[in-house]
Amino acid sequence: MAEHRCKVLVIGGGPGGYVAGIRAGQLGLDTILVEAARVGGTCLNVGCIPSKAMIHVAEQFEAAHRFTAPNSLGISVAAPAFDLPTAMEWKNGIVGNLTGGVAGLLRKAKVRVIEGTATFKDGKTVSVIRPDGETDTITAETIIIATGSESVELPFLPFGGDVISSTGALALDEVPETLCVVGGGYIGLELGIAYSKLGAAVTIVEMADRVLPLYDAELTAPLTRRLEELGITVLTGAKVTGAKDNQVDVTDASGESRRITAAKILVTVGRRPFTKGLGLENLALDMDRAFIKVDARCQTSMRGIYAIGDVTGEPMLAHRAMAQGEIVAGVLAGKNESWDKRCIPAICFTDPEIVSAGLLPDEAKAAGFDTIVSSFPFRANGRAMTLEREDGFIRIVARRDNHLILGIQAVGAGISEMAAGFGLAIEMGACLEDIAGTIHSHPTRGEALQEAAFKSLGHALHL
Repeated sequence: MAEHRCKVLVIGGGPGGYVAGIRAGQLGLDTILVEAARVGGTCLNVGCIPSKAMIHVAEQFEAAHRFTAPNSLGISVAAPAFDLPTAMEWKNGIVGNLTGGVAGLLRKAKVRVIEGTATFKDGKTVSVIRPDGETDTITAETIIIATGSESVELPFLPFGGDVISSTGALALDEVPETLCVVGGGYIGLELGIAYSKLGAAVTIVEMADRVLPLYDAELTAPLTRRLEELGITVLTGAKVTGAKDNQVDVTDASGESRRITAAKILVTVGRRPFTKGLGLENLALDMDRAFIKVDARCQTSMRGIYAIGDVTGEPMLAHRAMAQGEIVAGVLAGKNESWDKRCIPAICFTDPEIVSAGLLPDEAKAAGFDTIVSSFPFRANGRAMTLEREDGFIRIVARRDNHLILGIQAVGAGISEMAAGFGLAIEMGACLEDIAGTIHSHPTRGEALQEAAFKSLGHALHL
């Protein structure tokens, strides 16, 4: 058994944990990071990155398949073939490059990485069971909990066999003929759309009255139309009650029972904080249900223990965890920093993509603001026309009295790349006049943002 001492101990090597570790090391703090598997966490290994890689594969296959029939571009190709194992190998190569890069950055920052499962013994001491069964003990002045989250398992649909989580969906060796997605949130929709494009007959079952129920109907309408175009069956107001022998039992919105044939059942009903085996019972932390409560500096109710990322609550987003990790490292180095969640852009990498930054119209109204809400459709945008993707729009939510921008939302192909600009405008306190007065390059889809501002000010130029 080895014993270690350090200034900072980070438990978890996902986006929040490795950023906290790297930044702490850069700031000269003696740091140890403990990770049970590979650095990079869910996001790099079995989440954000591999899912976007497979979405890209599906998009390319759909584009190739489209040109086997007469089309307006005059392109003609033979029927394309698809080999999933080859695509998975390419995806795994990207994951390997990124996780290897993170490991290199940790070494560069002089962060000691210990592979194993961590358990609190008390507020300063953690035991780590290594893969070889040996146990190390780490004593730290400060401990950062960054253990992330895991997929929620339904009691009547336990993972295993043909019932898979998002992790399983990214490790299949063949495209299933039929796929039932339980849960119409962003994870289920992203993977369901991808496998539909690869040839699976997909059915999505969602308990709410529409997919992506956290967003308003106007924002999700273009996505709903696209799901229909792709031939994806969507059952809203429906509930899965069980499954057996590749048959899924569903009670639909009318209360009628029906069965869906599914070679694979993908359960994506949410995620929960991963704290199993962490030994939180040996601490005295204030909790909010299963989440660890933290203040504006990400400090828990126990002095010397911080928590970041998914274990601290919604939104469970990698970039939120990374921002918190950087802040905590600065705090520990004596910097006057605190967590400001004014604008955390959220992206659904569906087809079309959806971006939301700041307040939705209903959220702004509920907060007591008198607002101006204006949108500009991509059907009036030249660049969208040349890309054959005129579906969607950009929408601005602003205060009526001083024109301060409260929120920006968009739905459209490739719109995720504009998320940083939306967030920057809100963080810097931009007004409608600032957006309208900024020269936007032509022809780009980004012009729709300026046009939405023009429309809010009462002088739309291209609508």
